[in-house]
Amino acid sequence: MGAQRNSPITIATSPAKKSTTLQFLFNLDSKGCHSPDNKIQSLDSRNDELQLIIFYCTQLRLDDQESALKRLKLTQLLSIIKTSITPISDEIQESLYKMVASNLFRPLPPPSSSTVSVISCEVDDVIAAPSAAWQHLQIVYDILLRLISKKDVKSLQGEHSGGPRISNHGPPIGDHFIGRNFILNLLNLFNSDDPRERNAVKNVVHRIYSKFTFYRSFMRKSMTELLLYFIYESDQRQNGIGEILEIWGSIINGFMVPLKDEHKAFLSRVLIPLHKPKNMMVYHRQLAYCVSQYVQKEVELGCVVIGKILRCWPVTNCQKEVLLIGELEEIVESIDHGQYLKVALPLWTQIAKCIKSDNSQVAERALYICNNEQFMRVVSQDMEMVFPIVVEAIEKNLKSHWSTNVQQLTQNVKMLLDELEPVLYKKCLERMEKRELTTRLEEYTRRNRWERIEMAAIANNMEWFCRD
Repeated sequence: MGAQRNSPITIATSPAKKSTTLQFLFNLDSKGCHSPDNKIQSLDSRNDELQLIIFYCTQLRLDDQESALKRLKLTQLLSIIKTSITPISDEIQESLYKMVASNLFRPLPPPSSSTVSVISCEVDDVIAAPSAAWQHLQIVYDILLRLISKKDVKSLQGEHSGGPRISNHGPPIGDHFIGRNFILNLLNLFNSDDPRERNAVKNVVHRIYSKFTFYRSFMRKSMTELLLYFIYESDQRQNGIGEILEIWGSIINGFMVPLKDEHKAFLSRVLIPLHKPKNMMVYHRQLAYCVSQYVQKEVELGCVVIGKILRCWPVTNCQKEVLLIGELEEIVESIDHGQYLKVALPLWTQIAKCIKSDNSQVAERALYICNNEQFMRVVSQDMEMVFPIVVEAIEKNLKSHWSTNVQQLTQNVKMLLDELEPVLYKKCLERMEKRELTTRLEEYTRRNRWERIEMAAIANNMEWFCRD
């Protein structure tokens, strides 16, 4: 998915020539780094040597010795950019961006299923598929961040003004800097298997979005297309969804109130469908944050979000159920009582099903909701509608649930609700007992009716048998 680049042409050289070239570069590095008289103070003081270093870092280096030297040269470039006092010239900047593009924009292998399904967003230190080239890529990403931070926005604009900017000293330079193709190639790097690279891409995209305001609409559209491709067209093994949603979280946080229709459409067309994939656990933390930002900005969206999440509730995925229960709990804390009443019945119906779940983790997570004081403060104002549903689930757990931990938690919740509404709890218990008694009587009547029909059939058969 990354931008394609031509493979570097390898020219066969004799060992002596290769050694001479390496020795020359080592000597050049020694002159640039260790000689006090020749120390590079800016990016323009030794233009020829800098161009040589940049050209060396642009090429692919497979040999261990050349790879180590390339890392040394990249470190030297980063140090020069950090300490340079004078502005970066257009010529040097053009070469630097070519070097960055040649190192970063490369074909990526398809993501492995183990990487996507096993890695959790809560385990940040786990590296599923570390890249062998990361020791170089890390420095290149740092160089790119420094270039974006130091250079003026207008000189990097590129394609925004409808064409490349014309330099006073030569040919157009805009096409070699931050343009739309550069941004698209950068977004494609989110599909890397290495989480360290995805985090570096996220930082660069954050910086570009905050600095280049004229690209914000284009970047939002491009990231939306990546998410839609993941939902509807891919096999849902794509990496980087959590990092993209993390960027969206900061974008949504800056939306003005009232929200625009296009922003609400992103919630319904992208964020809600992202709850459906089976590997949602990988990016759920960032997804829940994005949804909560919408609800905090416009409380009216709370009941809409709850209703749509309940529609895509998983049937057999217990891990997703646990996460969705927590997300619903956070949303209910943010909405007012009037919005809660619109979704109270379907919400507690689903929570009651989770309380009665045979999976102990789902049942425990559903029961822990009742220990949330802020959640109970919202729902306790009108409990008559949902109390019978909760009481029935609690009593069923106490009678037949296999887990002792769930039974203990259920007993604690029963005591809590009994203290909160003792009269209402007693009424619900009496109604439940009457309903159970009515059900048993109906079952007894049905069985007696079928037994009479069966006895009549047997008698009828015996009568026909005797006649024969």
